[in-house]
Amino acid sequence: MSAHPPVGTPPEGLRTPRLIALVAALVVLALLYAAFAARARPARLLPAPAAASTATTQGSEQTSVVLAGGCFWGVQAVYQHTRGVLNAVAGYTGGQASQANYAAVSSGSTGHAEAVQITYDPRQITLGDILQIFFSIAHDPTERNRQGPDVGTQYRSAVFYADNAQRDVALAYIAQLDAAAVLHAPIATEVVPLATFHRAESGHQDYATNNPHALYIATYDVPKLHHLQALLPQRYRESPVLTDTVGTP
Repeated sequence: MSAHPPVGTPPEGLRTPRLIALVAALVVLALLYAAFAARARPARLLPAPAAASTATTQGSEQTSVVLAGGCFWGVQAVYQHTRGVLNAVAGYTGGQASQANYAAVSSGSTGHAEAVQITYDPRQITLGDILQIFFSIAHDPTERNRQGPDVGTQYRSAVFYADNAQRDVALAYIAQLDAAAVLHAPIATEVVPLATFHRAESGHQDYATNNPHALYIATYDVPKLHHLQALLPQRYRESPVLTDTVGTP
C-alpha cells in the first residue's frame, strides 16, 4: 500500500484548513437560508376567487397557463402535487429564444422569467383554483423581482396569460385580494401576455422530486408541499405528475 496520497490530493497540512473553510462556508450558507426562510410570509389560504372565475369548464380536456413565482423548482413541485394538473413544465418566458438557457437567464439580463407551464383539466380544477394556490402557497406575490434568497427580474411574479379570459380572471382576482387587504402589502404580480415559453433543460425538470434533501429544496420548497397538503387537502396529490412520465401508460 502506497504511503503517498493519491495524485492531485493536497498535502495533509493543506487539507485540514480547506476542510475547515468548507465546513464554515456551509454553516454560513445554512444560516443565511434559515434567515431568509424565517422572513418568508407565513403560508395561509387566501380567499378563493369570485364564483364567476371558478366554474369548471365542460367539454374541454385540457388547457394551460404560465406562471412565474421565483425559482421554478418549487412552483413546478407545487403543481405537480395538485389534483387536476396534467403536467407542469419548468421553463423560461419573456425573452429571446437564443438566450433561453439557465446560465444566461440566471444573469438577470435576458428579460426572461423562470416560469412553469401548467397544463390542467378544467373539468377537475379551474384557473381560479390554480391562482388561489399560486398566491397562497406557491410564492409570495408581494415580492417584486425576488423570492427568498433569489434576487433579480428573472424571479419576478407574473401571470402570462394565453387569452383575454385568463387575463380577466387574473386581474379580477388580484383586485379582489388587494381590496380585501388580506396581504401585508399590495400584490406585485404582473399580468402580461404570453409570447413564447421555452422548456428548461432536463436537469431542471422534476428537480424538487429528484433532490428532496438538497438544502435549497428542503428549506424553501418542501414546506410549500406541506402547506398545500394542510391548507387544501382536497387539492393535494401524494404522487406527483412528473414531466418524464407524462403520456406514459
